[in-house]
Amino acid sequence: MTKPIILTGDRPTGKLHIGHFVGSLENRVKLQNTGKYDPYIMIADMQALTDNARDPEKIHNSLFQVALDYLAVGLDPAKSTIFVQSQIPALNELTMIYMNLVSVARLERNPTVKHEIQQKSFNESVPAGFLTYPVSQAADITAFKATVVPVGDDQEPMLEQTREIVRSFNRAYHTDVLVEPEGYFPPKGEGRIPGLDGNAKMSKSLNNAIYLSDSADMIKQKVMSMYTDPNHIHVEDPGQVEGNTVFTYLDIFAPDQAHVQELKEQYAHGGLGDVKIKLYLNEVLQATLAPIRARREQYEQNPAAVADILKAGSQKANQVAEQTLTEVRNAMGLNYFD
Repeated sequence: MTKPIILTGDRPTGKLHIGHFVGSLENRVKLQNTGKYDPYIMIADMQALTDNARDPEKIHNSLFQVALDYLAVGLDPAKSTIFVQSQIPALNELTMIYMNLVSVARLERNPTVKHEIQQKSFNESVPAGFLTYPVSQAADITAFKATVVPVGDDQEPMLEQTREIVRSFNRAYHTDVLVEPEGYFPPKGEGRIPGLDGNAKMSKSLNNAIYLSDSADMIKQKVMSMYTDPNHIHVEDPGQVEGNTVFTYLDIFAPDQAHVQELKEQYAHGGLGDVKIKLYLNEVLQATLAPIRARREQYEQNPAAVADILKAGSQKANQVAEQTLTEVRNAMGLNYFD
């Protein structure tokens, strides 16, 4: 029996942080280890170039770092196909084919794209590749006939655009070659972690992240600088738990939630200082990240082995995508000389 296929990945624009771990990496490892799925994990370097085309060195350097983070958290090349987007030529041709099935107006209405264009302050200078990257994502998903796509809630519009393209193609060419995907979402309220500064989102660009590769000293330094309750000046003062970033992290990472609840009650009543809860959070994060960092350091010492993993994964992914492209071309009647 064929297993459901998963397609997911990350843009290589820097090392991955604990926001990525909570939002997607942890779930990928769990899904992989069930043995119920056939996961394809993509390092989306072509997508990263849509807004970094003039800084290719950033992508080149980050690609290896993302691969290290994948292996460090437990993504296993024996169970998941880890590959590099640019090494799969079929994705480019599928993107070109699908671009004829969607209008510019529809792309401009995509709420995720609209938000990211505003966030990146492109104004009137939106790169064409960035505007059309939902079409590229549709190519990525359909090339592997993925039925399960683990994403955050904000990516649902991208999946809907893929489903529209699938339906348009199948209807136009009287075929069922392409498969509609469904999103795999984290439970409501989970899957997103605020930045160290209390900002709603942890982000590389905002410099408010703890990275999976951070040293123990760096993690402690970052934790001790975290945003808490600005009105909690003295230990005896009652403190605000809601919106307090330290407690948000403890809710996510601490294994002893009964103890966290005790700390919350004490903090809200007064008599518990910020330093004490930060030191406890540091202990919790060190326990979580130490084994990840150790695995990462092992792989980092053997870059040739990491390159071999990416090469083998890309070769396997290429075969699958080429087969889908052949089916698409047959459906369209483009294989003129066969």
